[in-house]
Amino acid sequence: MTTHTVDTTQEMATFLRTRRERLDPRELGLPSRRQARRTPGLRREEVAELAGVSVDYIVRLEQARGLRPSADVVEALARALRLAPVERAYLFDLARQRPRKADRAATAAAPPLARLVADLSPLPAMLINHRYDILAWNHEMTRLLLDFDTLPPEQRNSMWLCLMHPQIREFHVDRERLIREGITHLRAAWAAHPEDRVLTGLIAEFITRDEDFARLWDEQDIKVNGRGHKVMRHPVAGVLTVQFEVLMPLQDPDQRVVIFRAADDESQSALDRLCAR
Repeated sequence: MTTHTVDTTQEMATFLRTRRERLDPRELGLPSRRQARRTPGLRREEVAELAGVSVDYIVRLEQARGLRPSADVVEALARALRLAPVERAYLFDLARQRPRKADRAATAAAPPLARLVADLSPLPAMLINHRYDILAWNHEMTRLLLDFDTLPPEQRNSMWLCLMHPQIREFHVDRERLIREGITHLRAAWAAHPEDRVLTGLIAEFITRDEDFARLWDEQDIKVNGRGHKVMRHPVAGVLTVQFEVLMPLQDPDQRVVIFRAADDESQSALDRLCAR
């Protein structure tokens, strides 16, 4: 991987092949064949039959031979491969068949959203973009994580902190799950913003410097997780659990408001003590 742009043809080839290999022919009701399967998943001819295209077309797609499938073909492939909604959207992005937004990537907080983040106190909240750059935050978030003002701008990125920051690396109890969830978002963002060299450079840095990220990136998972929980091992408050919610404003779709709430009474007491310090 380089820091130039996304090679969407190669990425689509890999994505289609991995999704084909994950399917169980028996679950699709395909007839059994006398010849044993040498590789997992569906054969190319089976995908071709399900999608209504030629076998040669599937071969050329998986060999990254420069094809750009139409929207109808992408839809047929998505159905044949039983893609989840976020995977389908990812495939449409790779095929350049979804309308592109003219707006550039957000690198500064929209003022109304920055005020909203501040007004969400006493709930810890922050504002991020599609790269996970942290654009704004409130006092409670600094008490829970760290004072982002002390970091150079290039390090104000929640994935960078999770992977590279010595304190935050040990902060999350289930670090691998969080990295996996972050990767699925970054991969979708990578396809939706192929011109974003900063994002491509970040991903390349993560692959080079973190073995867990490199291993999980190769799994080709696509999923956007807008809510969930995190178990944190805080150096002052001890172990606490927070639930998070990610909100996407209609007027600023490249920015996301992330809100944390205590998941239980003990965690709420820990948050209260932190914010009162």
